[in-house]
Amino acid sequence: MTETAARISGGDTAEIEEFPNLIGGERVRSVSGRSFANLNPADTADLVGRFQASTAAEAQAAVDAASAAFPAWKKTPISKRAGILNRAADQLEARADHIAREVTREMGKSLGLARDEVLRSAQTLRFYAVEGQSLTGEVFPNDDGDMTVYTLREPLGVVSVITPWNFPISIPARKIAPALITGNTVVLKPSSDAPLSGYRLAEALITAGLPKGVLNFVTGKAGEIGAAITEPPVIRAISFTGSTAAGEHICRSVGFTTRMQMELGGKNPLIVMHDADLDQAVDLTIKGGFSLAGQACTGTSRVLVMKQVRAEFTARLLAKVKAMKIGSGLAGGMDMGPLATAKQLETVLRYVAIGKTEATHLYGGDRLAGPGYDGGYYVSPAIFTDVTQDMTIAREEIFGPVIAIIEVDSYADAIAKANATEYGLSAAIVTRNPRVMHDFANDIQSGTVKINRTTTGNLINAPFGGLKRSSTSTFRESGRTGLEFYTQIKTVYRGT
Repeated sequence: MTETAARISGGDTAEIEEFPNLIGGERVRSVSGRSFANLNPADTADLVGRFQASTAAEAQAAVDAASAAFPAWKKTPISKRAGILNRAADQLEARADHIAREVTREMGKSLGLARDEVLRSAQTLRFYAVEGQSLTGEVFPNDDGDMTVYTLREPLGVVSVITPWNFPISIPARKIAPALITGNTVVLKPSSDAPLSGYRLAEALITAGLPKGVLNFVTGKAGEIGAAITEPPVIRAISFTGSTAAGEHICRSVGFTTRMQMELGGKNPLIVMHDADLDQAVDLTIKGGFSLAGQACTGTSRVLVMKQVRAEFTARLLAKVKAMKIGSGLAGGMDMGPLATAKQLETVLRYVAIGKTEATHLYGGDRLAGPGYDGGYYVSPAIFTDVTQDMTIAREEIFGPVIAIIEVDSYADAIAKANATEYGLSAAIVTRNPRVMHDFANDIQSGTVKINRTTTGNLINAPFGGLKRSSTSTFRESGRTGLEFYTQIKTVYRGT
């Protein structure tokens, strides 16, 4: 596959790259004849590229191509599959700086975070290239000396992967790699707000040697193509990361034999105990709540602080937040970039307005204007205090740089309030007390538990997923556990 895609006229002074769908090994333009713009949220005058506004026909073609490719891919030796993943990882590593710049341009995170994400994606491919080769069945003892009983792990078939814009290459990588190494074929639909990163991942895998149709890439609105890549019976599994509302819609619309893996919303708490290192607690709050402009499903949004230290914690947090530098992710030394889309900007400003009617508005939440800001989706990080459990900003996922400080008077009070949410994705505590650490791990209703660490982040070799309405709570992503979702078990009884 060549480095550049087809080009179209993109204004008076430059040509803008138009990226095709990748279906059945071919570069395909939509029959709709339409495309959509991928804009830089730090400077909307910067058009990153154009992508296909696909119809259901293209989506169906991608599913058909994956279905046709499955029988041969299932029989492909696993060492060959692993070799493809490793060669694709080589490509991502070799082009890390270039791809990182594209990640930053299309969704706004800092260049350093973007480069880390690209390298993490390469590591994910390598991890599954190894782990996939050791996933085996079992042999079971029995009383019949003339019979052997064992299990086989087989791929499911066609898998649809639907991914968000906030981690636009690492989330697709952690879904696609285990699917491919176990012998499944894939249809990838990235977010329309950051499709280029997913394209680069697909490009690397196809260039590394994937046969035609094993991985198909299609872009467009969920309303146009979503049903075509989720509802046909040939689609055996769907791995989706996004909003809880969208995940629930998918679950209601597909057949009961379709396996689903849903990683959805969060309203993640950080508990600050009276014995906490307050400087550490402030740093964890800022990193968890603001490093990606709050646009992480595991981002810190509620900080439950013991009343003995609330005033001091709040003062230290406010001082640090006021000193934060906000600007383009391409510029060095910035602590926070723009929001990723105009819609996110509108959502955050709306919640800030609601918060001002409910709680004490301590700082921020303003749209930034002036040189360096006028062309982008910038807001200042917001802090609210005197927040109570019944307030909107304490209950609903904002997905932006908004922190709600909630006072608690005991560990039991903190746990009760931390658990009083429909979500259960990630939760953290800051304390020096080993007993509290132990109790927290058992008491908190969350799929990811952090102790003296930020709510964000997870290892590629450890399971990831939520509880309650943060997940379907069926199969976890990441780690060796991530392979299980993409395989089914047969039990074989073989006589002599």
